[in-house]
Amino acid sequence: MPSVAILGSRGYPSYYGGFETLVRILAPYLADQGWDVTVLGRPRSTRIDDPAGDPRIRAVRTRGIESRSASTLSYGLTGALWARSARPDVALVLNVANGYFLPILSRAGIPTVVNVDGIEWERAKWGRAARAVFRGGAALTARYGTTLVNDSEEIARYWTRRYGTTGTYIPYGGTDPGQLPAPEGLPSGGYILMVARFVPENTVPEFLAAAEVLADQAPVVIVGSSGYGGPLDEQARQLAASYQRIHWYGHVSDDRLLHSLWQHAGVYFHGHSVGGTNPALVQAMACGAPIVARDTVYNREVLGEAGRYTEPSASAITEAITSLLRAPAEQVELAAAARARAAERFTWENVCQQYDQVLRDAIALSRAKPALGSRR
Repeated sequence: MPSVAILGSRGYPSYYGGFETLVRILAPYLADQGWDVTVLGRPRSTRIDDPAGDPRIRAVRTRGIESRSASTLSYGLTGALWARSARPDVALVLNVANGYFLPILSRAGIPTVVNVDGIEWERAKWGRAARAVFRGGAALTARYGTTLVNDSEEIARYWTRRYGTTGTYIPYGGTDPGQLPAPEGLPSGGYILMVARFVPENTVPEFLAAAEVLADQAPVVIVGSSGYGGPLDEQARQLAASYQRIHWYGHVSDDRLLHSLWQHAGVYFHGHSVGGTNPALVQAMACGAPIVARDTVYNREVLGEAGRYTEPSASAITEAITSLLRAPAEQVELAAAARARAAERFTWENVCQQYDQVLRDAIALSRAKPALGSRR
């Protein structure tokens, strides 16, 4: 039975973001394929008694510093040290910030498959020091990672230009939830939805500004939070308190509710601007949401012609959403096109199969030649 340790997510099972969704789906799949799976995580972010958890998955919670600036690196270090001691056959590492710890694994003879995620140092939420940290982690990832995984073809091109690397393209997947009942208190096909972590690069400030006007057209549902509190959370709270037709759900970890919100939305606004294939966009497509997305190369790569695009200003967002709300026939057409595109290009079955293969290939590569200490 081959063994794999998964490092860099918040743990298993966890519901924080895209990496956590990947781990919740991939870990049981790998167990089905005969893998011994361990997921390294954080005590505050995992649910020990979660009935959705698979008992075959070993969840190990390491120590770290719970803060916005130190958590990723501190938990990355303790996770890598655990893996060095446990000696799995391969490590799946998520997030280039953990590139600093790849030499630990390399010197222990543990091959690594690294999901590089998006271009983290371009995110507006990070200051100069944090961006430098991510750039350093990326450079070490390019040097020490056995195999790199790009979730976007555009991200793969970026890494080739910047670091001269070649990686394996594996996007995120979506799940067709089947027909779900409409969320309580909301009109099916008659409300506007946004789902995003509350950071500026997700166009949250602009959407919140647009929400005041959009609420005159239809109910507005906002899902997400910063995770640490702050001005955007406070603005969403005040909007929900001041406008009867604005609803702030905060962070939602109930997949069934989230899928229902996407499935019955009249328009879903996707404002993510940095990164590759976004898991929320893929899942919205699989649920058949009519989508208005911020116009970026990443969103166009994923959504193609199955949605509308807008510039990141409150006025442009308001105009694009209002226009689609008034075109019910196009809503139906875009919903069907998004669902079909997700089924063709972004299924979890295909994603998991590819991860299974790339992990096995990394083991085979490490056994075929002596450890060199780096990719170059």
